[in-house]
Amino acid sequence: MCAAPTSDFDIELSLLLDELLARYGFDFRDYARSSLRRRAMNAMRAERLETLGELRDLIVRDEAAVERLLLALTVNVTSMFRDPEVYRGIGESLVPTLRAYPFTRIWHAGCSSGEEVYSMAILLHEAGLYDRCRIYATDLNEAVLRRAREAVYPLDEVMARSEDYQLAGGTAKLSDYHTSSYGYAIMHRWLRKNIVFAHHNLVTDGSFNEFHVIFCRNVMIYFNRRLQDRVHRLLFDSLRRFGTLIVGLKESLVYTPHEHEYEAIDARLKLFRRRS
Repeated sequence: MCAAPTSDFDIELSLLLDELLARYGFDFRDYARSSLRRRAMNAMRAERLETLGELRDLIVRDEAAVERLLLALTVNVTSMFRDPEVYRGIGESLVPTLRAYPFTRIWHAGCSSGEEVYSMAILLHEAGLYDRCRIYATDLNEAVLRRAREAVYPLDEVMARSEDYQLAGGTAKLSDYHTSSYGYAIMHRWLRKNIVFAHHNLVTDGSFNEFHVIFCRNVMIYFNRRLQDRVHRLLFDSLRRFGTLIVGLKESLVYTPHEHEYEAIDARLKLFRRRS
C-alpha cells in the first residue's frame, strides 16, 4: 500500500503520480517517497512552475513534458566500468562459468544510457565470449534508451574512465572500442551487434526470457519495500537455475523474498548464484 500523503505537497505529488499512471501507464507510486519528493520538486523548478498541480496540467497537454518528467523522476547515474572491482570480480569468478555454456543470455535491467552495458560487452569480448552472448538491455525511459542505442557519449566522460577500465582488468585500451569525432566517443558498431535495447518497466512488466546473468545494479535502492519485493520475484523468475544475479554495492538480498535461494559468489561485490 502506498504511503498516506502527509502534506499538501504529498497530496499534489500523489495526484501527479496518479495522472502519470492513468494517462501514460508509468507507475511511480512505490518509489521511495523522499527521493520522489526531491525529484518532483526539481522537475517543477526546471519547468519554471510554481506547483505540482501546474506540472500535472502540463503533462496532460504536452507529451514532451512527460518525457522530461520521466527523466527527472528516474535515476540515470551511470558510467563506463562503474565500480571497476565488480567487473574484475566478474572476470575472475563468473567468466569461467560462462565458458561452459554454448550461448549466454544476459539481462541489464534498468540499463539507463548504456555505458555499463557496453562495459560488459567489452569484458566479454576480451574474454573471447562475446560472439556467443546476447545482452538484453532494458529501461522504462525511451530517452535514455535512444542514447544507449546511439552509443555516442561525451569523449571526456569516456576517457575519464580509462583508469576504471584498467582496474576492471582491461587488457587493451578503452580508446580501442570507439572512434572520436567532434568531442564525442562513438562506440564501434561491432560492439553493439549482440545488444538488444528495449523498453521494459520493472514496476508493471513481467519476465520475457530466462537468463544466465542478470544485472540490476543501483535500481532497487529507489523503490519502497513492496516494489523491491516485486522486482526480486521478477528477477528470480527470470534467472535460470545456477544463474547469477548482480546487484549494486549498496544493495542486499537480506529479507528479500528469495534470500535463501541464492548463495554468494562474492558477497562484497554482490554477485549471487541462484541455487535451484
